[in-house]
Amino acid sequence: MTRQAAAHIVVAITLALHGPLAVAAASPEPEIFAPGVISGPAKEDSAAFTPDGNAVYFDRSQWPNAFIMVSHREHGTWSTPRIAPFSGQWLDHDPAMAPDGSFLVFASSRPSTEGGAPVKGAGNLWRVNRQGDGWSAPVRLPDTINSSPKTYAPSVAGDGSLYFQQTDEATGEFHIFRSQYREGGYAPPVRVALGDAGTHELDPAIAPDESFIVFDSNDPAKPGRDRLFIAFREGDHWGKPTDLGNAVNAAGSGPWGAHLGADHRTLYFSSDRTLPIAFPRSREQAEKDLARMQAWDNGNENLWSVSLAPWLDAHHGAWEPLNKSSLVVPAKAGTQ
Repeated sequence: MTRQAAAHIVVAITLALHGPLAVAAASPEPEIFAPGVISGPAKEDSAAFTPDGNAVYFDRSQWPNAFIMVSHREHGTWSTPRIAPFSGQWLDHDPAMAPDGSFLVFASSRPSTEGGAPVKGAGNLWRVNRQGDGWSAPVRLPDTINSSPKTYAPSVAGDGSLYFQQTDEATGEFHIFRSQYREGGYAPPVRVALGDAGTHELDPAIAPDESFIVFDSNDPAKPGRDRLFIAFREGDHWGKPTDLGNAVNAAGSGPWGAHLGADHRTLYFSSDRTLPIAFPRSREQAEKDLARMQAWDNGNENLWSVSLAPWLDAHHGAWEPLNKSSLVVPAKAGTQ
């Protein structure tokens, strides 16, 4: 039995016997994703995979110098990332792949009209459609979605419906919204009801069937940086969000930017955590530590992954048919 499989069993048993609070101490350890290739010395986030898992689009930035990059997996090895063909001219970030791979949505500073000024805040959502081995020209999503210059972090459901984060004009806080895709268009977005109404919620990662969502939020009981949570459908509402535990939400690590892998059971997120250093160390270990620091392990945000299997397996079969209208609360004025 592998160490990861053993960790899954421990978490599943803990959740079944003691509930989600106990899982915080038993959650599996995250792993750095493609160190020195995809996770590098700059900052990376928002890993969006093609359905076969053999290509990944992601952000690489030293803000405001930001790009959407692409890397391909060949014979089990990830290629040197290149700027995606639709990115580079403007400040592009937050790619999100449709579950079937037919289109990709991303945030950008590019002007909303040809010849216009760049969008302040780099927060309008755009879409590119898959065309053979390439992509179409980017098309801006309608004002129904882009009602604010601070519209970020898209996530696409299996039916094309769109989750994203946007600011509340009254408070300035970010919340997650959902826009139903129907008959080729987007319905006015509504705020997704997740946990405490007084918190902020960011970076949704929605399951294709909308059976669960991962996001980051502030926890009033745990002051400090945001933490990652998972929430499941329970009948006609979202269940109470479950903290993904101290291994994922390591002290001071600031995890954010949740995305699901191609299997929809692996979570990818961004974090500035580093590996521990022990002193005294041998010359050989010093050389290894230096090489790792120069390759990726320097306190910048990198991409990490962790299996969601313990939480998903523990809840398997527990979901009931959903009345989607009950999962949201009305959007505030100015977000329609």
